[in-house]
Amino acid sequence: MSEEERYEVRPGEAGERLDRFLVARTGRSRSVLQRWLAEGRVAIDGVVETRSKAKVRAAAVVALRPAPPPVSAAVPQPIDLEVLHEDEHLLVVVKAPGMVVHPAPGHPDGTLVNALLHRTSFSDGGDPMRPGIVHRLDKDTSGVLVVARTAAAREGLVALFKAHDIERRYDAIVLGDPPAELTFDTLHGRHPVDRKRFSSRVTRGKRAVTHLRVKERLHGAALVRCRLETGRTHQIRVHLADAGMPVLGDPVYARTPRDPRLRAAHLALGRQALHASVLGFVHPVTGVPLRFEAPLPSDFRAALEALRR
Repeated sequence: MSEEERYEVRPGEAGERLDRFLVARTGRSRSVLQRWLAEGRVAIDGVVETRSKAKVRAAAVVALRPAPPPVSAAVPQPIDLEVLHEDEHLLVVVKAPGMVVHPAPGHPDGTLVNALLHRTSFSDGGDPMRPGIVHRLDKDTSGVLVVARTAAAREGLVALFKAHDIERRYDAIVLGDPPAELTFDTLHGRHPVDRKRFSSRVTRGKRAVTHLRVKERLHGAALVRCRLETGRTHQIRVHLADAGMPVLGDPVYARTPRDPRLRAAHLALGRQALHASVLGFVHPVTGVPLRFEAPLPSDFRAALEALRR
């Protein structure tokens, strides 16, 4: 049986939803915690509470009995993986373009999780289908990604991402002629018509902030560096597309260009020209500042060369 965990509600946490309180305090995913709530594994001051929306009171003691980890459907697979850093608490890897982060419908294997399970073990207490995963990159976005190996690392990394205390910089090739520097500060939510897309042109949503700087002018396009303050789904792609300068090759937010050189680069790339170049953060356990940078992958470099003036 798993050992019971106990958390006293701090004054600033009073009135918070129970599931959100547990996400913040334990670093576990909301889906896992909501399942444990439904199973009667959570009590407030000794009384079992199954409602995710229940509000916690100041000084109350929330007791949690974690369920034994179920057997993961994800299987270890010997997939090549570029590792930038590894210690007992976390790994920092470079996700290749075209690699899905975790198993999902249509992608049962060949994912980053399958590769990670072959390389190392996890005791992070998260979703067994997504061991170690605290943030994601889209399938066709390449670049640096941090993975938690322990519960302490997961809790610390979740807190850093929630506080936006992570340095995240992306390189992208965008269509058009953007200004030298630009900041997007918008709302972000589901597209009102196409629910598979997101939009910054919404009246309700979460705040999304992206800072853009042009690195190089290209033929009909530009190489830009984007710095994220927030990390919403498709945030960079949405901000750029809604501003009329979509990411080259983006299959969701961009159209195939008419210009022959741009069209050829778009078709040759076959994905969005978006790469997570830099990831910097304070180690959640040791407190040591870490910063990692991944060079542009070969297909991105080829598109860049094809569009250089």
